[in-house]
Amino acid sequence: MKSFFTFILLFTSSALFSQTHAFYTTNKDSSQFNLTLEGASHFASLPLKCLQQEYPNKTSHLSVNDSDHLRTPKQMHPAFYGCFDWHSCVHGHWMLVSLLKKFPQMPEAAAIRAAISTNITPENIKGEIDYFISPLSRNYERTYGWAWLLKLQQELIGFNDPDAIRWRNTLQPLCDTVIKLWMDYLPKQTYPNRTGVHPNTAFGLVFALDYAKATRNAAFEAAIVKSAKQLYLKDKNAPSRWEPDGTDFLSPSLEEADLMRRVLDKAAFVQWFNAFIPLASLQHLTNLPVISDRSDYQIVHLDGLCFSRTWCMKGLANCLPAGDKRTALLRKSAIHHLNASLPNVASANYGGEHWLASFAVYALVSE
Repeated sequence: MKSFFTFILLFTSSALFSQTHAFYTTNKDSSQFNLTLEGASHFASLPLKCLQQEYPNKTSHLSVNDSDHLRTPKQMHPAFYGCFDWHSCVHGHWMLVSLLKKFPQMPEAAAIRAAISTNITPENIKGEIDYFISPLSRNYERTYGWAWLLKLQQELIGFNDPDAIRWRNTLQPLCDTVIKLWMDYLPKQTYPNRTGVHPNTAFGLVFALDYAKATRNAAFEAAIVKSAKQLYLKDKNAPSRWEPDGTDFLSPSLEEADLMRRVLDKAAFVQWFNAFIPLASLQHLTNLPVISDRSDYQIVHLDGLCFSRTWCMKGLANCLPAGDKRTALLRKSAIHHLNASLPNVASANYGGEHWLASFAVYALVSE
């Protein structure tokens, strides 16, 4: 009987491993991941189910009176009301644009175009702007949702497609609104948020910096770089051994390093990184998180942690000197983390399905 159960376990593990490898391929040294059409179709199916699903919904809305409190998610956020919360809906749009750009003939292409065209309209985006400029909403989705909005727009700006051009022109006023809010906030941020969830400062600045560089917004880029150096340049001996917290979907240590590799030149970054995450701490971060209950909307965050660790480890490995023994460690761990959670993106539970596909795709396509 024991042999039978061992066989079942090995068979199931082998099947899951084969499934994950149907979603992507890697080159010989595992420095580059390539998403497959099968993987793209699998991931696209998830946000397509929920971009226009209004409930359940976590609005994080601050009400100012009775009538304001009674507004529905769609009334507050006519463009991004689906997928349980605002930021998940935004990065669901990002993922669909990314997949459409990479696989224009994918079976879901028409459905993707129809869904995004329904949501990103001038009227809907005006409604989003009106929400963000109200006095008590200026810190709404700061800075996680702001970051994903700019990542969506960055993807659209790099997409020479008639629909994409129309969507990005429609979306730009909302992006300009968020950039102004961010520029106002950066000089006031005395301390970084070092959490492993939404308010993490380093994660937000990574996406903001990528956008600023892609759009050649020199003022925004300079403000981000200045802020990053003020907040993080003197950091040493990150408490990486304390990670993860029970609801992390980001690694505070790795996200900070992912930011600083963009801010510093290669030599300066390696010197900073050596002092920030010693080898023993880095090895600790290669241990997979234990995910005890994927039906729990908070515990399932740890699947997202696997994906965010993957993209951070990939990027860091590419920045280390030739022959650095940490490179192989990081690349091996990136694949290990990716394979651990890819089979669970579609778990038949909304707690993970409404957002995890975006993290999986970013882990695969990021550099």
